[in-house]
Amino acid sequence: MPEKIFIGKTDTGLRRPNNEDIFLVSPEFDFCLAADGMGGAAAGEVASEIFARTAQDIFSINPNRSEKDTLYRVQKAYVAANERILEHVSAHPDHKGMGCTAELLAFYEQNFFLGHIGDSRTYRLRDGMLEQLTEDHTLVQQQFQEGLISQDEIRNHPMRHVIFRAVGIKEEMTIDLLKGKTRPDDLFLLCSDGLSDMLEDQQIHEILCADTDIEHKTENLIESAKAAGGLDNITVVLVAIA
Repeated sequence: MPEKIFIGKTDTGLRRPNNEDIFLVSPEFDFCLAADGMGGAAAGEVASEIFARTAQDIFSINPNRSEKDTLYRVQKAYVAANERILEHVSAHPDHKGMGCTAELLAFYEQNFFLGHIGDSRTYRLRDGMLEQLTEDHTLVQQQFQEGLISQDEIRNHPMRHVIFRAVGIKEEMTIDLLKGKTRPDDLFLLCSDGLSDMLEDQQIHEILCADTDIEHKTENLIESAKAAGGLDNITVVLVAIA
């Protein structure tokens, strides 16, 4: 199996009083995640923590996974977290409205499965080219696909944070699942919208391509997002394939 370097960092940013984001990197069990809590006073940080804890419970059973087992665990993490968040809200009605967006990347052999819901994102840098692997589950993304707004209008659109899908909002939940192969020197980036809202893809690309180690790339992404305004919590997870 190819060697990997995992690193993650989260920052409150410059405008928010608390951090509702969370990340988890687990080299031992070959997976990582980033989740962005929603709800503010409705305890968004609780929702993202439930997602992370649930995924850890599910992936920490056996590190030797087949393709079928890896896919099952990715799906199970979302379904179980969704159920746990809804149960929490039922027991704590004052937390009604909480939920989270979530990226979960799990590796097996020379392959990966990626689970995605909401407007957090996963990118991959391969052969110097940056590709956004996920598609935002937002109103503005849908309007763009329908030809109602341009790509340039998305970033500053007043409705850009209206999300269609998240973990813990309702019983019926649809996640996006992607499967792919890894290659030597691939670099995966999982991030909350606190990064992608502040930096253009070109800026992200330049930082990831810089001749620095993975730890400095992580720091530089967060500091650049803060320099651009730091309007939200900022979370970055990087996975480098050797």
